[in-house]
This record gives sequence, structure tokens and C-alpha cells, in this order.
Amino acid sequence: MPPSGHERPRFSQPLTSIEICAGAGGQAVGLHNAGFDHLALVEWDAHAVSTLRANVGNWPRWTPEKARKIDPMDVRDFLKSDVLSDLNLKPEKDDEAGPLDLLAGGVPCPPFSLAGRRLGRDDERDLFPAALEIIDTLKPKAVMIENVRGILEPPEFFIEYRNWILRHLAKSGYVVPGVDTAQSAKAQDLAMRKIWRRLDASDFGVPQLRPRAILVAFHKSVLKEPSDFRWPLHVNTGRATVFDRLEPSMRERCEKFWDKNQRGEQAQPGERTGKDVYDEWRAAAEKAAALGRGVAPTLVGGSRKHGGADLGPTRAKRAWAAMKVNAMGVANDPETCDAERDLFREAGPMLTVEQAATIQGFPRDWNFQGKKTARYRQVGNAFPPPVAEAVGRAIAAVLRPEHRDELLANYTMDGSAAKAPGSEPEQMEISVSGTVTASPSIKDHSSNFAGASS
Repeated sequence: MPPSGHERPRFSQPLTSIEICAGAGGQAVGLHNAGFDHLALVEWDAHAVSTLRANVGNWPRWTPEKARKIDPMDVRDFLKSDVLSDLNLKPEKDDEAGPLDLLAGGVPCPPFSLAGRRLGRDDERDLFPAALEIIDTLKPKAVMIENVRGILEPPEFFIEYRNWILRHLAKSGYVVPGVDTAQSAKAQDLAMRKIWRRLDASDFGVPQLRPRAILVAFHKSVLKEPSDFRWPLHVNTGRATVFDRLEPSMRERCEKFWDKNQRGEQAQPGERTGKDVYDEWRAAAEKAAALGRGVAPTLVGGSRKHGGADLGPTRAKRAWAAMKVNAMGVANDPETCDAERDLFREAGPMLTVEQAATIQGFPRDWNFQGKKTARYRQVGNAFPPPVAEAVGRAIAAVLRPEHRDELLANYTMDGSAAKAPGSEPEQMEISVSGTVTASPSIKDHSSNFAGASS
């Protein structure tokens, strides 16, 4: 059962989606749980593609044979691919939405990450232009684009670029908020929050902070009233903690050494045992939860170019240490466990890849492919499935309004649109005349950030 506590919705007329920059499937899992049937998954990383192949073969409209045919693909090549041409999804009329219900994707983080140089549009890894081209060609009924919060915060960094994106969407027929560019960046950002805002994973049953920037837009032929879309604020089951999510697997790992020492031998009097490791971890994790500090810092996948895997920068490591987790690396798989390194160090046990995936909200049977570091990077770079499910259900509630109560039963929704100071902007199309100009150049603000995380 999905983390929302409800079965996957079933519609008499199924909802369809295509996902670009799909990674290892975090957003795809969430949208699947929200009731969307994926027609295609586009991803260029070979390890992540292997993970998708290993997991989606039993999804609606998929077979194991079809899943095996997922090949690495640059999103910039998708429009000319056989994958797309075989689906026949182009709209019949230019001013109408096409048959595709949702185009979703997590465009790469580095151009906007607080941890990077924040070059935005000047970064060759920025795939927003490619996403906009796909949107303009297919005209899906809804669009959902996820990114790191750095594209939103502080607003003055990328406000010009965000306005450029909204102008493109309006030109393609999407309902976007009216933004007075003469106002401050903060006021413009507040106006944009009707369709583009920050959501924190910890509000949706995920035991880590992980703030993400989410853009949701509907084609004008679909959205009838500005109030038809409401953002989910939080899941009603309350916040989860690291202790809640990791206790079963941590006990399972430690029980193999319950009365043994770090060498796997029967412990002598005074030697630490697996039970001691578990008890120490449990006491620290429970204490952190009781103090309101039981939510983990954001997991960081890192770059393939830089070293091995760990749980993040110094500040994140300190937060993990308070929960008696050794954040200096990632544990080996249980079958190749190095007990001294993985469990018995004074700093506490390291997390396995599977435990990191649990922290992200993946189902336990999601099978990541590749060696340990490659698998951890897939996990650390993922969009938490429960957050994607919450937003997906809110989108589905617009596209299938007769199912609204069922879809949103376990969520608290935003009851009022965000307002800029001194104004009350209506949700509307930005008036665009002529050709949309090239995107503005973005300055490099990296010197303002030292050791920050995405």
C-alpha cells in the first residue's frame, strides 16, 4: 500500500504520464501510486536505467520485455526518438491539450544547487529548455517539474529565469500566475507560489528534511477555475522519524551479532555485542525523536566524479551523529558485511543502501542496480516517492474531479492561494506577444555559499 495509506486509485479512464530525467524512479513510484500509468521513462544514466528495467515490468502498460527495452537516452533526443513516435501523442489542434495527461520530470540539480556554482541557464546541464520544448510539442494536460530549492531561494538569484520559464509555458497555452516584474523578487516569488513552490519531504511521512521546488501547471483547456488546483500541505498521519523507519532493519542487522563481537565470535565479558550496538543506536535515535530532532538531514547523492559515498557535509554528519549513525560512509550489503566497519565503530552503525532508500520513502522491494556507490547515488539523488504521490494525487484530483475526495482523503490541502504583499494576483495567463526571447544570463553566486547543501 502506498505511504498515503490508500490503495492505488483506479479510474475508468486511466491517467497517463511520461517522465523525463526519471533517475532511479523516485518520482515514478510516487506518480504510479497516485494512479498514473507511465507510457515512457526517459533517463540517461546507465545504472538508473538498469534499476528502472528491474522494477517496472509489472506496472500497468508494461511487461518485463518492454521494461528490458528501456535504454539510456538524453532527454534532448526524446522528441526525435522512436519511443515517442510510436506513442502518437501530438495534439490535434495547436490550441488544445494533447492526449497525454502528465509530463513529469526532475531536471538536474547542479545548475541551481546551493552546493554548486549556481550557473542556472549558463550551465550546460540545465535541461529546462529541453523540457519546455517537449511540453510545447506534446501539450500535456498537466506538467510537474521537480528541482532543488536553490531555484527558488533566495528568490533574487533566478527570478528572471523563472519568469522566462513561465512566459514559455504561457506561450504554450498553460495557466500561470500574473507576475508584476516591477515588484521585488520576493513579491514576484510569492505570486509564483500558486504553481511553483517549496515542499518539504518531512511533511509527507519521509523522515528527512529534503526541501524540493515543485512546478505544477495545467493547460488552459483543462483548468476551469483558479481554485481547481490546491497544493498538498502535509499527510495527516504525522511526521515520521528515523527511529520509526529504521528500527526494524537496524534490529535485523544487529541480531546477526546479538551475542557476538565485531569478529563474529562469541563475545567475552566486557566486549561489545550486536545487542550493545543496537541498544546504543536505539537510545540515541529515540532521544533525538523525543527532542524533535528525529528527522534526518537531506541525503546527498553526490557526483560520479568525486570519491565514495557518505551522508553529506559536516553539518549533516553532526546531525546523524546525534542519532548514533556513522555518516562517514555507507555500509556494505548484509551478505558482505564488514562488522567492524559497518556496525561496531564507536560512532555507530553506517546505513546500508537499503536503509538510505527507506529514509527516502522507497518501497522495500525496489531493487537498485549497480555496485554500492552507484546504488547509493541513485538513492541520494532521488525525489522521495511519498512527496511525488502527494503532488500527483493533487494533479489527478483536477484531471479526475469525481475522485477528488478519495484521492485527497489523507492530506491537508492548501485552502488559499499565496498572495504577494499589497496585491492579490489572479491566476491567469501571462500576456505574451511576439517571440519568446532567449533566457536571461544568470550570474554565478557560488561565492556566497560555503559548504552548503542542495
